[in-house]
Amino acid sequence: RRTKSFIFLLSLCWTSTGNEQAKLWTTLLKLLHTSTGTNVNSAMPLRNMGQRRPAIISYCWLFAACRHAIAYSIVPIEGRQKPTSNVGRRSFLGVGIATASTSLVPSRAWSISNDPKTGIALPDVGEIENSVPTDWSDVENPFENDSKISFGRLDNSPDKIFYSEPRFVEHVDENAVQLMTNYISDQALSSGGSVLDLCSSWTSHIDATRVKGLRRVAGLGMNAKELEANAVLTERTVQDLNAEPRLPYEDNAFDTVLCQLSIDYLTRPLEVLKETGRVLKPGGTVHILFSNRLFLSKAVGLWTGADDLDHAYYVGCYLNFCGSGFAHIQAKDLSTRKGRDQRIVGDPMYVVTATKRA
Repeated sequence: RRTKSFIFLLSLCWTSTGNEQAKLWTTLLKLLHTSTGTNVNSAMPLRNMGQRRPAIISYCWLFAACRHAIAYSIVPIEGRQKPTSNVGRRSFLGVGIATASTSLVPSRAWSISNDPKTGIALPDVGEIENSVPTDWSDVENPFENDSKISFGRLDNSPDKIFYSEPRFVEHVDENAVQLMTNYISDQALSSGGSVLDLCSSWTSHIDATRVKGLRRVAGLGMNAKELEANAVLTERTVQDLNAEPRLPYEDNAFDTVLCQLSIDYLTRPLEVLKETGRVLKPGGTVHILFSNRLFLSKAVGLWTGADDLDHAYYVGCYLNFCGSGFAHIQAKDLSTRKGRDQRIVGDPMYVVTATKRA
């Protein structure tokens, strides 16, 4: 009965628009929640949802396809077949929805492999790097006409409520934490440089041996207690970037800007990254790190209905279309891979970087 209800609501979403579509989508997600026992307010990797009950794998496949087909008009990632129009993309995905509603078997996603144990779609070697265009001249701005839908969230209550209590925990596994720390400490930072840690918390994942060589480490986050516990910060600012995206720093102030495991929660990412370009020094770099863990209720719709290849592409688009003139936009897969087929082991870790033009 729940499966039939899900498919019926999905068909209604197909023909609805605006607020009506948003309400129907909320109903769909609630049905997903009640059918699986999934807590949408807890941070979790999407793969764990498939371990609760077998039926949720089918629901999640429909969930992602629905978000792709209905909510967004996104320029396809390089290497994927480019549809001639939005109608063509919807028609193509419509076939997939019809097939799924009949068999309820998860389908192999474009250009990605499936983990044999969990069923989650994970990128193969080199796919993250190829997901961001090297030439942006023919790429249309995917956020121009549907930003309200793309950056809508299940929980639109003020973020200061959600983040009022400190969370002194890591939101990815131990290996992913080390991957972040190694990358930031060894590749992102410059000796004697000044660093801005956006969406900061109780840790900035900077190795202790590198901290002494930094002139300034500014942290901007949502919880004062978390920031106070972050020993590497030389200054702390509590600010909700979704309410006020303008950064309280002077122009050309930082050599490096970090954003760790938080880009999926920004409802105004283009404004925030435009400000990032303002406070970066010419030649400075921005590093946006992300995984597949999230607080489902607070992540934007653009993120929850997409795979990791899309995530890297969207972040690249943020940087290209924010108006700061970033150059050398690149994606990199930092994940640990093992075995003959080099599959990702543990939580994946990716980074998209860019340089402010001199």
